[in-house]
Amino acid sequence: MTESGTSVVAVARDATHRFSKPTADRLLLLKGIGVDGDAHAGPTVRHRSRVAIDPTQPNLRQVHLIHAELLDELADDGFVVRSGDLGENILTRGVDLLALPTGTILRFASGAAVSVTGLRNPCAQIERFQPGLLAAVLDRATDGTLIRKAGVMAVVVTSGTVAPQDAIAIIPPPPPHRALQPV
Repeated sequence: MTESGTSVVAVARDATHRFSKPTADRLLLLKGIGVDGDAHAGPTVRHRSRVAIDPTQPNLRQVHLIHAELLDELADDGFVVRSGDLGENILTRGVDLLALPTGTILRFASGAAVSVTGLRNPCAQIERFQPGLLAAVLDRATDGTLIRKAGVMAVVVTSGTVAPQDAIAIIPPPPPHRALQPV
């Protein structure tokens, strides 16, 4: 179902392994691969620390999505973070990414679709990007559980293009739902 007000704000990719990614006019998502032309595209892990452990692991981090509301929150806290700065491929608005269950399908206007695999686990690169930012993208629930706010990871399940202003349909998996865990 397409929810009112859910859309793509910006898209980004980078062919090299850098923390931030330059924005683009559109992305081409390739089923089972990820973002065409992005350093993290591939059926097996591309994140350098994960490749060092086991390069044959499936790539559950083909596409990184962040909600624009996080950038708004960071701006309120005095940080300057623009589209692509945190390494995301797709910046959304109106989608509570962190509350989605594992396996939720996000379908974009072209028909391209990704399946959410888990939470991004923020790393020290965020702190090197801007001092204090790592703490700002982490929080604690009332029970003390760590809350990771740096977006979600996904795999491409249907090829197609994604561009700013594309509507996003949110298709939850059948119950029972599993909460997102870091991937």
